[in-house]
Amino acid sequence: EPFIMELPGYKRPLVRSVLLGVVQRAIIFIKRAGTIILSMMILIWFLSTFPTAPEGAASPAIHYSFAGMIGHALLPVLAPIGFNWQIAVALIPGLAAREVAVGALATVYAIGGDAAGSALSTTLSAQWSLATALSLLAWYVFAPQCASTLGVVRRETNSWRWPVAMFIYMMVLAYIASLIVYQTAAALGG
Repeated sequence: EPFIMELPGYKRPLVRSVLLGVVQRAIIFIKRAGTIILSMMILIWFLSTFPTAPEGAASPAIHYSFAGMIGHALLPVLAPIGFNWQIAVALIPGLAAREVAVGALATVYAIGGDAAGSALSTTLSAQWSLATALSLLAWYVFAPQCASTLGVVRRETNSWRWPVAMFIYMMVLAYIASLIVYQTAAALGG
């Protein structure tokens, strides 16, 4: 019987070994994710702060910043799925890591003066409709996970063809899903 292979006996892992492995992996994750999140938040802060508002400006300073300009430029594309310019700003760094999107929303709303010391959840519930919130959830179900996922696909396939195709496919799918969810929820009164 040439196809039979004898396996070694299974042993229960030591609790200490499991805990050490978990701690080591957690530290590695925190270092990697923390670096990405911190760098993205610094970038969002910079884009949300500069250039400053002109003297006597009626709107909050963030409307005149690079982030405000980017958000307003994306608004015509994202308005059909219920996204405002603040969400548009948060989607961009959210491509690097999804965790950054919440911090970006907090930064955009706080710098814009809209938060005024209140919690982000209170601000969002006052400014977003249920349809918008559901649309954003649908977006993140289908949007690309993060830039590192695309990097892994690039490395594994040794080509840019599949990561680019994957990115486009997932963005289109996220947009269509968000459009359906938003329009349906809005039609139902959400």
